[in-house]
Amino acid sequence: MSVNASTVLVTGAGRGIGLATARAFAGAGCTVLSLDKQFGDEVVGQRVDYDLRELAGIPDLINQLGRIDTLVNGAAVLYCDPYDAIPEENAVEILTVNLRAPVALIEALAPQMRKRKSGRIINVGSVSAFTGHPDLWYGATKAALLNITKSYAGELGSSGVLVNAVAPGPTLTAMYDQLPQSRKDAVMGSVHVGRPCTPEEVARVILWLGTESPEYVSGTTVDVNSGSYPR
Repeated sequence: MSVNASTVLVTGAGRGIGLATARAFAGAGCTVLSLDKQFGDEVVGQRVDYDLRELAGIPDLINQLGRIDTLVNGAAVLYCDPYDAIPEENAVEILTVNLRAPVALIEALAPQMRKRKSGRIINVGSVSAFTGHPDLWYGATKAALLNITKSYAGELGSSGVLVNAVAPGPTLTAMYDQLPQSRKDAVMGSVHVGRPCTPEEVARVILWLGTESPEYVSGTTVDVNSGSYPR
């Protein structure tokens, strides 16, 4: 299938990496379905208003949207709560949006992708998956998402479906803006280029995985973090 014939569903497309990803796929000639629960002034492609906390409605949503060739699981939630004072509702929301919703979307799309024997799925992880992250449940869900990437790559690979992930480092988004200055200062000491990543840099990698990467690239995580691992 040519790139410009592809339909791409991007979650979390209202801002940040998701918005940059929607722009990148639209620029490549794809039909973009932008999903979020809240949008700003810019909406790329077809607007899909949906709250991913509503897990039970995801199968019906996918049925309504029709054919989807590429799924980008970009939506995520982060709260800067201390380890010993994480509100239960925050923990539940993070687990639901960051982990259970991506799995529900993959499960809902798998039948049509298997039938066509083609499809691409990209999960947006984080460098936090590899660290003891200060935001406990955020880091845990991102680590689990990378494991799920490998699991579904094995489950769907024989049907021609490629499943990969990206692990961005600190990226200039609203999520980054909410971090305390001490965390931002620590970031600058860990990256080689001395600056945060831009959403567009992550989006270019996602676009490659969603359109042009060889079929032998599956079950992998592409780091987009300028070496921002703990030392």
